[in-house]
Amino acid sequence: MRTFRKLLLCLVWNVTVCATMVCAQSNTLTVNDVFNLELVSDPQISPDGKQIIYVRQFADIMNDRRCSNLWIINFDGSDNRPITTGNFNDTNPRWSPDGKQIIYVSTRDQTPGSPPQIYRRWMDSGQTAKLTNLTQVPAGVSWSPDGKWLSFTMLVPEAPASIIKMPAPPEGAKWAEPAKVIDKLVYRFNGAGYLKPGYTHLFVLPAEGGTPRQLSTGKFQHGGLAFRSSDAVWTPDSKSLLISANRNDDWELNPINTEIYEFSVADGSVKVLTTRKGPDGAPDVSPDGKWIAYTGFDDRLHAYEVTKLYVMSRDGSNARLVTGNFDRDIGGVSWAADGSGLYFTTADQGNTGLHFTTLDGKVKQIARNLGSGTNAGGGAPSFTMAKNGAFATTYSRPNVPGDVAAGWLNKGEPNVLTSVNADLFAGKSLGAVEEIWYESSKDKRKIQGWIIKPPNFDASKKYPLILEIHGGPHANYGDRFDLEKQMMAASGYVVLYTNPRGSTSYGKEFGNLIDKAYPGDDFFDLNSGVDAMLAKSYIDPDQLFVTGGSGGGVLTCWMIGRTTRFRAAVTVYPVINWYSFVLTSDIGNWTVNHWFPGFPWDNVEHYEKRNLLSVVKNVKTPTMVLTGEADYRTPMSDSEQYYQALKLLGVESVLVRVPDEPHGISVRPSHHMSKMLHIIGWFDQHRKAMEQRAGR
Repeated sequence: MRTFRKLLLCLVWNVTVCATMVCAQSNTLTVNDVFNLELVSDPQISPDGKQIIYVRQFADIMNDRRCSNLWIINFDGSDNRPITTGNFNDTNPRWSPDGKQIIYVSTRDQTPGSPPQIYRRWMDSGQTAKLTNLTQVPAGVSWSPDGKWLSFTMLVPEAPASIIKMPAPPEGAKWAEPAKVIDKLVYRFNGAGYLKPGYTHLFVLPAEGGTPRQLSTGKFQHGGLAFRSSDAVWTPDSKSLLISANRNDDWELNPINTEIYEFSVADGSVKVLTTRKGPDGAPDVSPDGKWIAYTGFDDRLHAYEVTKLYVMSRDGSNARLVTGNFDRDIGGVSWAADGSGLYFTTADQGNTGLHFTTLDGKVKQIARNLGSGTNAGGGAPSFTMAKNGAFATTYSRPNVPGDVAAGWLNKGEPNVLTSVNADLFAGKSLGAVEEIWYESSKDKRKIQGWIIKPPNFDASKKYPLILEIHGGPHANYGDRFDLEKQMMAASGYVVLYTNPRGSTSYGKEFGNLIDKAYPGDDFFDLNSGVDAMLAKSYIDPDQLFVTGGSGGGVLTCWMIGRTTRFRAAVTVYPVINWYSFVLTSDIGNWTVNHWFPGFPWDNVEHYEKRNLLSVVKNVKTPTMVLTGEADYRTPMSDSEQYYQALKLLGVESVLVRVPDEPHGISVRPSHHMSKMLHIIGWFDQHRKAMEQRAGR
């Protein structure tokens, strides 16, 4: 079925598109493959450990959108098949405690303007019932341990703020849309757009359907993309729900200061279980109901803190740090079935793994290579466990965007069960990926990176080099699949991507080398990586290029403001003016005190020193600025400032604006194609111009 769908879509694509563009050789990845690539996520193993349901994402070429269905596979890898079909978005599958049904969220009965709904499916018969008729989008759907209730969060709208009363228009008149009055600090957010007025609250719903009942109250956010709440988790007795949220009076000004709250299902009464300054998140209750594990750190206003694992008594007392000697970030926490410790995910030197810790902090690794996505950043890995010690996870390698893997917690690395892109990659050569370590010229620190070579690489030839820089800046690249970099390699470039100072997965000290000093010495780490590549015989020193997105866009501008060694640059959704960033970004309420020592008007010299406009007068490199018009993380206004500055200085430059796209430019598959084509096209243009001048 999937192969037939791909064949049909490829025929349509070839007829309607390839006639107007030059397609790359079929033995390498081409931009068309944006519509052919599939991803897996959210593998949910059944309570008995025998089956795994997962989300399988694909692209609808006719409507230029991303869709997903639910698939099921046996633990041994047999009988891999869809349980939902169609060009819809089916997500969030969750098994009932007895393993006989699942719930999930779907758009399949969606009418224009209506949200997705919650569905229940009986696994023996396939009978499916729509449980809700919600007016807002449900999130974090979960099944109570006794199987009687479902929990989820949902926006409770409020009337928009209003100051005036407009007169009524005459009958039949068509007046313009009314003015919008904004009275919140956080009023828009990347990916969500302008936020609807109201607050996200916690609800419960009978498992057979019916009327949702609101548990949480007050002018606080208990979910939503713009806020740092966790999904709610049930206590083993099904009487309470635990959720991480910020219900402090200053929640808008101090957004990361979350606490763990307990809500009674019976009457909605609430109890706060943590009180420290800093984030307390991701609660998980021990099987015997006596302990709560959670993650967080003491907020010291650093740009980066290592997220630790804590355990406290069920009533919030006796809180203690478990992973005090483990200098890596903790995520995805889940108790062992016998309560002897906890499993969690963490990234170490660019590779995400599954680990186990005893309650006295003795950590051991269970598996490596967790992840799924089209970027070497790896995305958010996920895993689930059955009571018998079986587990399921997502698996990624440089040549595997993402597949489902399963194994036993006491038997080492899991087995990879799926190969969802085997048909796409058949007959295609990917760029080979190799690890590189080198010294920074700043302080001789060891910096880790990876090299992608073009398919059919010939070491006797000279190749152009692209330095590609990750964002964050507190994030990491690793030995994971990366579509954009593979496309660069398929176009004849060697690609270098590294983890300069400030990157995660190397511990607190390395991550905080850029605390209140970004951009800064990361220049030397990146520049030394280029030097290390030039020491290899196959790099052409006259064909060096640089690009990066978000924080990588910042560092792209920082690089070309301090060196003229690059032939051309593409800065993708960068921050340019930190002053305007704090006042226009959707995360300014956090960065103003964590990335900076305070408000810009009180620290003008500090902001100016790190401002990319402070080095723009040095730029001689032809530069493309590429940003989505709906980007509220690094708003378009910053890109416009940089582009206009370059133009005023007479630097060859172009501004590319992608309609309706937020940070990342990949919501619409065609926009993702356009992003890659613009970056490679700009480099090709200057690469060819240089070759023509050299008479090659």
